Amino acid sequence: MSTEAAKRSTTGSLTVKQRKTDELKPSPALTAEPKKVIIKSADMKDDMQKEAVNIAISAFEKNNVEKDVAEYIKKEFDKKHGPDIESS
Repeated sequence: MSTEAAKRSTTGSLTVKQRKTDELKPSPALTAEPKKVIIKSADMKDDMQKEAVNIAISAFEKNNVEKDVAEYIKKEFDKKHGPDIESS
Protein backbone atom coordinates (compact mmCIF):
# COMPACT_ATOMS: atom_id res chain seq x y z
CA MET A 1 0.00 0.00 0.00
CA SER A 2 1.41 3.43 -0.90
CA THR A 3 2.02 6.09 1.73
CA GLU A 4 -0.85 8.19 0.35
CA ALA A 5 -3.23 5.22 0.49
CA ALA A 6 -2.10 4.43 4.03
CA LYS A 7 -2.79 8.02 5.09
CA ARG A 8 -6.27 7.91 3.58
CA SER A 9 -7.10 4.59 5.22
CA THR A 10 -6.07 5.91 8.65
CA THR A 11 -8.15 9.08 8.27
CA GLY A 12 -11.24 7.07 7.40
CA SER A 13 -11.77 8.50 3.92
CA LEU A 14 -10.58 5.29 2.29
CA THR A 15 -10.90 1.80 3.66
CA VAL A 16 -9.52 -1.37 2.18
CA LYS A 17 -11.78 -4.39 2.33
CA GLN A 18 -10.25 -7.83 2.16
CA ARG A 19 -12.23 -10.18 -0.07
CA LYS A 20 -13.29 -13.49 1.34
CA THR A 21 -12.53 -16.48 -0.85
CA ASP A 22 -16.21 -17.48 -1.01
CA GLU A 23 -17.02 -14.13 -2.67
CA LEU A 24 -14.96 -15.20 -5.68
CA LYS A 25 -16.73 -18.50 -6.26
CA PRO A 26 -19.01 -18.67 -9.31
CA SER A 27 -22.75 -18.88 -8.87
CA PRO A 28 -24.10 -22.42 -8.22
CA ALA A 29 -26.24 -22.04 -11.35
CA LEU A 30 -23.09 -21.66 -13.43
CA THR A 31 -21.38 -24.69 -11.93
CA ALA A 32 -24.39 -27.00 -11.81
CA GLU A 33 -24.21 -30.12 -13.90
CA PRO A 34 -26.26 -30.04 -17.09
CA LYS A 35 -29.78 -31.39 -16.81
CA LYS A 36 -30.65 -34.57 -18.64
CA VAL A 37 -33.51 -34.33 -21.13
CA ILE A 38 -35.94 -37.24 -21.09
CA ILE A 39 -38.58 -37.58 -23.80
CA LYS A 40 -41.34 -39.69 -22.31
CA SER A 41 -43.59 -39.77 -25.34
CA ALA A 42 -43.42 -38.14 -28.75
CA ASP A 43 -45.33 -38.26 -31.98
CA MET A 44 -42.71 -36.62 -34.16
CA LYS A 45 -39.65 -37.59 -36.17
CA ASP A 46 -36.24 -37.76 -34.49
CA ASP A 47 -34.94 -34.58 -36.15
CA MET A 48 -37.99 -32.63 -34.98
CA GLN A 49 -37.57 -34.05 -31.46
CA LYS A 50 -33.97 -32.80 -31.40
CA GLU A 51 -35.13 -29.41 -32.64
CA ALA A 52 -37.81 -29.31 -29.93
CA VAL A 53 -35.27 -30.14 -27.23
CA ASN A 54 -32.88 -27.43 -28.46
CA ILE A 55 -35.68 -24.85 -28.57
CA ALA A 56 -36.82 -25.87 -25.08
CA ILE A 57 -33.28 -25.54 -23.71
CA SER A 58 -33.03 -22.04 -25.23
CA ALA A 59 -36.42 -21.17 -23.77
CA PHE A 60 -35.36 -22.20 -20.25
CA GLU A 61 -32.07 -20.30 -20.58
CA LYS A 62 -33.90 -17.09 -21.57
CA ASN A 63 -36.99 -17.30 -19.32
CA ASN A 64 -37.75 -18.12 -15.70
CA VAL A 65 -41.53 -18.17 -15.85
CA GLU A 66 -43.18 -21.34 -17.19
CA LYS A 67 -45.72 -19.35 -19.23
CA ASP A 68 -42.87 -17.44 -20.95
CA VAL A 69 -41.04 -20.70 -21.69
CA ALA A 70 -44.15 -22.19 -23.33
CA GLU A 71 -44.77 -19.00 -25.31
CA TYR A 72 -41.16 -18.97 -26.57
CA ILE A 73 -41.36 -22.61 -27.67
CA LYS A 74 -44.65 -22.05 -29.49
CA LYS A 75 -43.39 -18.93 -31.27
CA GLU A 76 -40.22 -20.70 -32.43
CA PHE A 77 -42.17 -23.69 -33.76
CA ASP A 78 -44.71 -21.40 -35.45
CA LYS A 79 -41.85 -19.54 -37.17
CA LYS A 80 -40.28 -22.74 -38.48
CA HIS A 81 -43.32 -24.94 -39.14
CA GLY A 82 -46.27 -22.57 -39.44
CA PRO A 83 -49.02 -22.02 -36.89
CA ASP A 84 -51.23 -24.89 -35.75
CA ILE A 85 -54.64 -24.19 -37.27
CA GLU A 86 -56.53 -25.85 -34.39
CA SER A 87 -54.95 -23.68 -31.68
CA SER A 88 -55.27 -20.38 -33.59
